[in-house]
Amino acid sequence: MKILIVEDDKTIALGLEYSLQQEGYTVILRHDVTAGKKALTENKFDLCLFDLTLPDGSGYDLCKMARERWDIPVIILTACDEEVNVVMGLELGADDYITKPFRVRELIARIKSVLRRYQKESNLKNIIELEDIKINTMDAKVTKKGQEINLTALEYRLLLTFVNHEGHILTRNQLLEGIWDVAGDFVNDNTLTVYIKRLRDKLEADPQNPTFIKTVRGLGYKVGD
Repeated sequence: MKILIVEDDKTIALGLEYSLQQEGYTVILRHDVTAGKKALTENKFDLCLFDLTLPDGSGYDLCKMARERWDIPVIILTACDEEVNVVMGLELGADDYITKPFRVRELIARIKSVLRRYQKESNLKNIIELEDIKINTMDAKVTKKGQEINLTALEYRLLLTFVNHEGHILTRNQLLEGIWDVAGDFVNDNTLTVYIKRLRDKLEADPQNPTFIKTVRGLGYKVGD
């Protein structure tokens, strides 16, 4: 599992990095908001540890970005345990907080607890509903208005790529990356065009005027608002 740590106290940060690596985690370490945001755009993490007070901003900003972009668990590290700060962090989506100074073993226990809880919640999310489309990820079944829609493996993966990024514009390159492990060497830009058309033919009320898989001219495609 990959963990992002954003902590400006380099002594604390290096200690955390070493301890978590000993537990088998892959750790990416950054020391300010700017570098933390860059890491979040370039990597997919399983959990984030954000210091509350950073040189160029607040851990709150990173927490909000992590939850909006990837919906991953966040633990706030803070030297201040005033109720208002704790409440604000939790309202922005933090899953837990720990006050400095803390024992590393306690933090590791908190990390494991949050990851277990998050995994259980994720397992419950095996039904995805968007407009009149329902996807049961447990048996890879897709229905539209209760009627089952037969999709190929590549069409299904493409649909999942869209719905897992609901509301976000996806470039053609991002979509190609999303279906690469299904299509392998057979996937290319022309293939993508064909499969988007096939998916629209099966899911749209009017494939010539799509409202589910929308084209964002010059940028890519988007599902949802």
